[in-house]
Parts: sequence; structure tokens; C-alpha cells
Amino acid sequence: MGATLTYLGHSSFLVKTGGGKTLYLDPWLEGNPRCPQNLQAPQAADLVCVTHGHFDHTSGVIPIFQKSPCPVAGPYELVNLLAADGNFGDKAAGMNKGGTVAFGDLKVTLTHAMHSSSYGKPGTYAGEPCGLVIAFEDGKKLYDAGDTALFGDMRFIGELYAPDLCLLPIGDRFTMDPRQAAIACELLGAKRAVPIHHSTFPPLTGTPAQFQAEVKKRGLKTEVVVLEPGQTVTV
Repeated sequence: MGATLTYLGHSSFLVKTGGGKTLYLDPWLEGNPRCPQNLQAPQAADLVCVTHGHFDHTSGVIPIFQKSPCPVAGPYELVNLLAADGNFGDKAAGMNKGGTVAFGDLKVTLTHAMHSSSYGKPGTYAGEPCGLVIAFEDGKKLYDAGDTALFGDMRFIGELYAPDLCLLPIGDRFTMDPRQAAIACELLGAKRAVPIHHSTFPPLTGTPAQFQAEVKKRGLKTEVVVLEPGQTVTV
């Protein structure tokens, strides 16, 4: 069986791989109004991946690390800031765009994203934001775009990695809106796409239904997989 992703609301996921590993992506657990109560307590993890420093993507990192010290992978400057607060020691796995790091049989690659990135209060510069590609034990690949605007080089991400599942923000204001996310599907050649970064706060006006409509309007073959918090999808 391949990797399964459980949606924790907003842009957070709990991942169970076919090889028995547990990962968190951009964990926002306690305080996340969309995270189911039974999933807010940190679980023991083998790896945590972060795309940028904003609280709605990093506030669960240190509690997870305190539960089970594991590698924390993400942009170099951000991981250093988190490591200083969480005493990560040699578990800090800072990276940069274009680089790949192997964590056992898993491989994580950082990709470009167009956003901003700050950590903590009043907001320390946390390096450049990124997306990430995870190659699982069975060879399947996940692309998590993180928080981003639309950019033309998504075409190269599709060409280089041919992801089997894409996580794409659709909420507007801080990220792509549904129309832009549909164009991202076209650039990526996305087989399946899960809309993220929506329905959490009133300013996030983009909806999964709008995203589905925009994908259909463009005549794409992308399967849009809409998840409610607590639901799962297999890569």
C-alpha cells in the first residue's frame, strides 16, 4: 500500500508511508480551527517537513519534536530558527531549493515558491519559502506547493518530478486563487490535486467548488480530490 495523507485542515497533513514511517507536513495542530480534536495531540514522527515560517505552518513543529525527536527538514534559515527554539541538535535538516536529502528510503527535494517567510514575533526573516517534493519508498511522488502564487516554472516541476499527487493552495489573498491553481494543474500536468489553504479564515475566499469548476473549464484531466479535515487520500 502506498503512502496515505490525512488532512489536518488548512495546509497540514499527517502522512503514513508504505514503509511504516510517519511524517508531518507544515503542522499546525493546537489552535488550528479546522484540525479535528482527536488529531491535535502530536504523534510520534520520523520526519517533519516545513515550507516556510508562518505560524499556520510551523506552530506544531516543536511540540512534535518534543514528543519524538526526529529530523526537521525545510529552508535552511527557518530550520535554524526552529532548532534554536526547540534544541534540535543534529536533527536540524536545513536545505535549500533544488537540493535533495534522503531520510532512509524517503527523499525530500525543495522547490521554488513565491510567497514570504517570517518566524515568531515580531517576525524574524526565515529565508525564502519553498515547495517540496517527497519521493516515497514505492517511487510515488508528492508535490506540496506550500503557500505560493502561480509561477511559470511549475512546468519544470512537473517535468522533473512528475508528481502523482499535488497539494495546491486555493484560498486567494495570501496564495493562488482557484483559477490560478487550475492553471498550476495545467503547468504541472497534475494527475490528482488536493486543494489546501482554504476555509480557515474569512479572508480566504477561494473554495474547492470554485477550483473544481476552473479545472473543468480548462478541460483538464486532473482529478480534484476534496478532503474534509480527518479524511485521507493515497498517493
